[in-house]
Amino acid sequence: MIQIAIDGPGGAGKSTISRAVAAKLGIVYVDTGALYRTVGYFVRSRELDPKNREAVIGCLSDISIEVRYAEGTQHVFLNGEDLGDRIRTPEMSMYASAVSAIPEVRAFLLETQKDIARKNSVIMDGRDIGTVILPNADVKIFLTASAECRAKRRYDELIAKGQNVQFEDVLREMNERDTQDSTREIAPATAAADAVVFDNTGMNLEESVNAVVALIREKTGFAGA
Repeated sequence: MIQIAIDGPGGAGKSTISRAVAAKLGIVYVDTGALYRTVGYFVRSRELDPKNREAVIGCLSDISIEVRYAEGTQHVFLNGEDLGDRIRTPEMSMYASAVSAIPEVRAFLLETQKDIARKNSVIMDGRDIGTVILPNADVKIFLTASAECRAKRRYDELIAKGQNVQFEDVLREMNERDTQDSTREIAPATAAADAVVFDNTGMNLEESVNAVVALIREKTGFAGA
């Protein structure tokens, strides 16, 4: 069993890289951000203010989240429904950031994340994996890149999905979320003291994946499942 924690700001490529690394190593990829996006989606569907702590806490009892894996791909179900790409919009990014600052939401999702890690060799990405969720992970990486580089990646991803967005808006929202995530009192998005900081500005996906795999193998000797 092996536990790998990948943290970092939005747009650094955490999910894409972690998914590819998981495939190379034959382990389970856990997209923790999708869990917070799912809570945010529910809050949005109720037309609630995601920063209204009492309102968000009040709806948690109505939320049932299940994680299923099909052919190595994670699917998150909200009350029995697979939300797919509906949780992948810039708006849901902001909702996820807001609800994730609420301690009760983090506690609500904490056991789900830890349970997956107890039962599988995992690579898990998010913003507080190495500091809170998997503090004893075998490898901790804080993945980052320049704001402009991260915004361009997110913009290209959204355009490829057919969404009508402007680069300037994506960059602005990314800077806003960076500030919100790094300054919040609960589980701020900062590197664990024992994490390796990896800046992949200017690197393509293959280069980033190969570098992360090499780092994991160097630190653990883990060749793959």
